Amino acid sequence: MSLFRNAAVCDEVDSNLCDAVFEVTGNESAAVASGWLVAKPLEILGLVLLAVVGRWLLHRVIDRLANRAAEGRMSSPISRGRLGRASERLVVAGAAAAERRTQRIKAMASLLKSIVTGVVVVLVAIMVIAELGYDPAPLIASAGVVGVALGFGAQSLVKDFLSGIFMIFEDQYGVGDVVDAGEAIGTVEAVSLRVTRLRDVNGTVWYVRNGEILRIGNMSQNWARTVLDIPVAYGEDLHRVQEVLRDVAHSLWEDEEYRSVIIEEPEIWGVEMLTPDGVVVRVTLKTAPLEQWEVAREMRQRIKARFDHEGIEIALPQRVIWHRDAPGATATSADAPSEPNA
Repeated sequence: MSLFRNAAVCDEVDSNLCDAVFEVTGNESAAVASGWLVAKPLEILGLVLLAVVGRWLLHRVIDRLANRAAEGRMSSPISRGRLGRASERLVVAGAAAAERRTQRIKAMASLLKSIVTGVVVVLVAIMVIAELGYDPAPLIASAGVVGVALGFGAQSLVKDFLSGIFMIFEDQYGVGDVVDAGEAIGTVEAVSLRVTRLRDVNGTVWYVRNGEILRIGNMSQNWARTVLDIPVAYGEDLHRVQEVLRDVAHSLWEDEEYRSVIIEEPEIWGVEMLTPDGVVVRVTLKTAPLEQWEVAREMRQRIKARFDHEGIEIALPQRVIWHRDAPGATATSADAPSEPNA
């Protein structure tokens, strides 16, 4: 009879401590109180501690995998002093790619750790609710309904989060990259699941929602290219102009200061356009990421100095002036724009 009574007393608490206290004291209130005030808090505390330890272990596993992936970069046993010019440039480019790979792995590890934390918290909350004697099924169903309602009400927010996840996993851009996001062009300062923060050349900070980015142009991935269109006058010998440009570009390629910046031998693509003012000759240089603008500035300065030394004329604006003050008006050319005479 006492066993059935004991079971009935501790049925709501469902605790071995309640059974033990009731067997010793025979007091129903003390048995129930011991179950709710001692056993239940200890069980909940055990679940929380188990969740904390599990989360810590999972985070350690993610960090270890991320570190192994980040350290799995190319390492060459050849010393830098024995490398050739092209090999040195490849090593520099590989180092930049490895640094970008490390940043991407860290971002992915942070995202995975956030997901693990969320899953652990939800599971522990469900287990605690069940431990308190409540059926978690209705709560889960209600949470599902609320989640669907929030999903419809916050579609743009969900879109931003999903776009942010795909951007991180697909390595579309990372912190330090210079990107063209449509409305904003600048250096990426921070990438979160919802927004990307850019700073343009004027120092303005732009916050761009990930879901609103329809296309992205990354100027920093793997390598970049300096493209210079040099206008020269129609009277210049184009073969001589191209030889001079090739010599200037090659001297920059051989410069020790730019050894680790310019990746490949510069190329002279030849005549790009015939404009009303002159002939445009295109020069290209393959550079390390984010170095194309510095190389372009140095090239322009050297080209100007060399053209002055060689006597090569840079194209000037050409205009036609019509004189209307006499019968039989004739057309003459001028080097600078001028207003027509009335």
